[in-house]
Amino acid sequence: MNRQRLTRWWFAATLGFALVLMLVPLPAPLAAFKPYWPALVLIYWVLEAEDRVSLGLAFVVGLGADVFDGVLLGEQALRLVALVFIVRHFRSRLRFFPMWQQTLAVLALLLNDRVLLLIVRSLSGAPLPPAGFWIAPLVGAVLWPFLFLLLDDLRMRLRLQ
Repeated sequence: MNRQRLTRWWFAATLGFALVLMLVPLPAPLAAFKPYWPALVLIYWVLEAEDRVSLGLAFVVGLGADVFDGVLLGEQALRLVALVFIVRHFRSRLRFFPMWQQTLAVLALLLNDRVLLLIVRSLSGAPLPPAGFWIAPLVGAVLWPFLFLLLDDLRMRLRLQ
């Protein structure tokens, strides 16, 4: 298998794995702690390989997440498109931030995602979520350095083999 094909498979596999992680059920007390995996993986890929992640890809991944999760069609697609747009716009700055600043930026992006979700759900007539709704972005920000280093290490190992 040539290197370019392996790179494409690795890219698709990480996005697919993020969608699968999104579907993993957690016990009710821990459900609020589940991070938004597709957003975290898309942030990583925009920072590391901007040419692979377009707004159209974010929309398709969001539609897939909508179908898998069984939510309002287009809800996650809108959220991921907005997220990828912001990350692509600030990519040149975000890439060179120290990890703690990058973590704070990811927290801000995930909080923005939650605000968008709140707007979409309120416009669709859904009830307001509980206070635990705001915990997931914090968990995602805490996991960001580990996820970034894991994906980066695996990407480098695949490039070296």
